[in-house]
Amino acid sequence: MAQMRRQSLVKFDAPLCETIVETPKPQGREVLVRIERCGLCHSDLHIQDGYADLGGGKKLDTTRGMVLPFTLGHEIAGVVDEVGPEADKSLIGRKMAVFPWIGCGQCRDCLNGDENLCARNRFLGVSIDGGFASHVLVPDQKYLIDYGQVPVDTAATLMCSGITAYGALKRLVDRQRQRNLLLLGLGGVGMMGVSLAQAMFKQPITVADLSASARDAALKNGASAAYDPTEADIAKRIVKETDGGFDGIVDFAGNEKSMAFATSVVARGGKIVVSGLMGGNFNLPMVQWIYKRMTVEGFMTGTLAEAQELMALARAGKVKPTPMKEEPMADVQKWIDQLRAGKVVGRIMLKN
Repeated sequence: MAQMRRQSLVKFDAPLCETIVETPKPQGREVLVRIERCGLCHSDLHIQDGYADLGGGKKLDTTRGMVLPFTLGHEIAGVVDEVGPEADKSLIGRKMAVFPWIGCGQCRDCLNGDENLCARNRFLGVSIDGGFASHVLVPDQKYLIDYGQVPVDTAATLMCSGITAYGALKRLVDRQRQRNLLLLGLGGVGMMGVSLAQAMFKQPITVADLSASARDAALKNGASAAYDPTEADIAKRIVKETDGGFDGIVDFAGNEKSMAFATSVVARGGKIVVSGLMGGNFNLPMVQWIYKRMTVEGFMTGTLAEAQELMALARAGKVKPTPMKEEPMADVQKWIDQLRAGKVVGRIMLKN
């Protein structure tokens, strides 16, 4: 049987290394996809660490139930190599993106179409082996999405950074107040947010990030204004320049400083959607919360239906390209280190 090469987590808080196993044989409705691209996401770093930062020196153990070696990677696009006996054989040879946020299929959330909320999930690269490999075994053919003429790098990123940004932005679309919008944090997901927001909103898009190069990249990709959150008296300046602050904010960083900044510049009656996972603890005086009448909603990933909506937008040419850089799959640890050091603008796309 052919061999499958993987860049695997063999010990938590340690570098990935190559492991070689027999290529799995798909059963039932399973599908074997030969991976062409897999994006590197910041959440891969948290899984490698084995914990999430809860703030105040506390950590959430994320290692429970995980069996090593384990293959990370969840932004996957590739070619169908083989299908199980109950799957459609015409899929073989077709180029597909892979929806990774797969649930148990039986709980209330899954039956409601919200597999991304499933507590007994089978998320690719998070709960079951993912895309830092030559192949990935997908539990059911229904999680394959035809990406048509969309570039393969973009198709892969839509499955995490894209669907996360799209889903977070959707939580602001139907609000009455639509004067302005701020995107906070310009990593891979934030940059995707800049692209998608231009297709989803009529108002100009403002961004904020610590990195001057990230701010410049966002301005080149359609943002109308960019702020450095560390500037002196920046919150007062923003509230003045925006006539009271931002009606909608998406925090793609998700740490204590980003949330403190977001709450300082949100307008009365405004809403903050938090989708970043950098960690920490969020504190806000109750009087300020009530006085501003603000709404804060947590959000992570989207549904299969939302992924299909997003891919339809991309196939229609409504998703602008975002900064990406292709690198060999074998160099994934090098780029994990660069991402951890804050030296990556946009998305690293690993290729076989």
